[in-house]
Amino acid sequence: MADKAPEPDAEERRQERRQDRQDSPPASGSAPDGAERTAWRGLLSYAKPYRKTFAGVVACTVIAISADLLQPFLVKIAIDDHLMGGSGELGPVLLLAGLYLALSLLALAFSYWQSLLVQRAGQGIVSKLRKDLFRHLSRLSPSFYDRMSSGSLVTHMSGDTETVSQFFTQVCLSLFRDGLTLVFILFLMFQLDPVLAGYSLLLLPLIALIAAGFRGYMRRTYQQSRTRLSRLIAFTAENLSGMNLVQAFRQEREQQRQFEERNGSYYEANLREIRTNVLFNRSFDLLGNLSVAFVTWLGGRAVYGEGLEFGVLYAFITYIRQFFQPINSITQQWNTLQAASVSMDRIWKLFQTRSALPEDASADAAELERIGPGAVRFQDVEFGYDPQQPVLRGVSLDVAPGETIGIVGTTGAGKSSLISLLCRFYDVQRGSVSIDGVDVRHIPLARLQRIVGLVQQEPYLFSGSILDNVRLFDPSISEEEAREACRFVGADRLIRRLPDGYGTMLSEKGSGLSAGERQLISFARIVVFRPSILILDEATANLDSSTEQMVQRALAAVSAGRTTLVIAHRLSTIMNADRILVMRSGSIVESGSHGELLGKGGYYARLYRHSQGQPDSGRQPAG
Repeated sequence: MADKAPEPDAEERRQERRQDRQDSPPASGSAPDGAERTAWRGLLSYAKPYRKTFAGVVACTVIAISADLLQPFLVKIAIDDHLMGGSGELGPVLLLAGLYLALSLLALAFSYWQSLLVQRAGQGIVSKLRKDLFRHLSRLSPSFYDRMSSGSLVTHMSGDTETVSQFFTQVCLSLFRDGLTLVFILFLMFQLDPVLAGYSLLLLPLIALIAAGFRGYMRRTYQQSRTRLSRLIAFTAENLSGMNLVQAFRQEREQQRQFEERNGSYYEANLREIRTNVLFNRSFDLLGNLSVAFVTWLGGRAVYGEGLEFGVLYAFITYIRQFFQPINSITQQWNTLQAASVSMDRIWKLFQTRSALPEDASADAAELERIGPGAVRFQDVEFGYDPQQPVLRGVSLDVAPGETIGIVGTTGAGKSSLISLLCRFYDVQRGSVSIDGVDVRHIPLARLQRIVGLVQQEPYLFSGSILDNVRLFDPSISEEEAREACRFVGADRLIRRLPDGYGTMLSEKGSGLSAGERQLISFARIVVFRPSILILDEATANLDSSTEQMVQRALAAVSAGRTTLVIAHRLSTIMNADRILVMRSGSIVESGSHGELLGKGGYYARLYRHSQGQPDSGRQPAG
């Protein structure tokens, strides 16, 4: 018989476990206590505006518990004082029955109000938490999104915040309500029979031992399950966004295989979590049933020996059953508490993430007032996404107000990095970038975003109407201003041909519109927001010749009177620029008009001949 073959995915599983440890937040035993306390203090700060609501929850809970726990005591009185005593009077029994009904209705009413109040507070807290988290994420720099998957952020925004809501609506309520129930039950049990109550207390150390034994393992299984779910969501989101590419390259089978791996991994982690919870909860069920049997045996012997009244035994058995109900409820919420702890750790880490672009805004009012003409200066700029590997090396450049600059170069030459610094998507490592003499690091980001307008190769359109996409949901911009901007760039005629005109609803990324139509709408945005500096990053790269001509006319209209920087692979789009910069390996190697650069016969001339399909007499341009 042949030896058993090794499991084919053993190494993958080991890698997966290592990845789980990297992705998961530290367990409570290993996490710094200070960081965990800070996270919880931050969470509880969201509950402060709801102090009166929570006070109402406390009041309703006390009344509901009292009404509920007094019911067995009434039955005990009915049994011992009226039924077993043989008085034969029906009136007192009916009175006790009426009181029992009244207590039941009272418990029901206040339980309803308690649930209503706690849900109102919990949903208000999670609504504010989501709003603050989204606002914080919108202020983080692009470098954060370079390393963070959108699927993970969606998990934090939806799943983690909902888990935090469950902490207030389920865990907090359970801890208070069930903890108070336990105290009341113990008090009533000692009132009924101190000996039996003392025996019942022997169970508490055993309960604590079981809870302590399961606590660490339950947290680890939950962390692993949530981490693998986050990874599955991230993979799904990325594949749905790139489904056209997947289908174009016939990668459906490979992507399906990878999805099944991640889905199976999450399935296993989820089953492990469920098995742990079932074992934990059933342990308490067994303990509760054994306790009832033990108390029944002890109490029954006392009743037969006439040392205990039957009504007391009935009430005591009812209370011992109710004694385990809140304990079981608390233990069932233990997983939610672990989930809330893990989710709060993850959310708080996001809140503690600071933008790589600190808001300096140290420019005074006089400096900001002189910003307008659009003069741009790069002074001895050095920059790299990895500081050890610079992309731009000592770049210096002056752009006069209203000047149109074309920037060309092969992929990786540093063209997009240059304009990213002007938009302040990143900060320089050395040197400075200034507008009208003011360093962009000293200009408030909101003001800078109004000064610099960017049109990218793939304009992004949001779900909403065309009108909303032109004015980017800014109510201060009137509909007539948006229409005028569209007429200015030549988009009005195209938009009016659509079924609902400016009210036509677009799906995500503007599907249903051609590339040229999407680009014209992005030009209309520029007109509406009136930036003094316009950046066009490969804005016509994906257009056919006829559409490009239409967009070029719109571009000429938009750029008139504005400082314009145009990045282009097609040299035809920048031939009429006032000045053309040729970049190579992070430096500006040539500068001049199209004719001047061709006359020099240098690197630009080789690029031009290459773009025209002409044979190159010299060395081909390097990448």
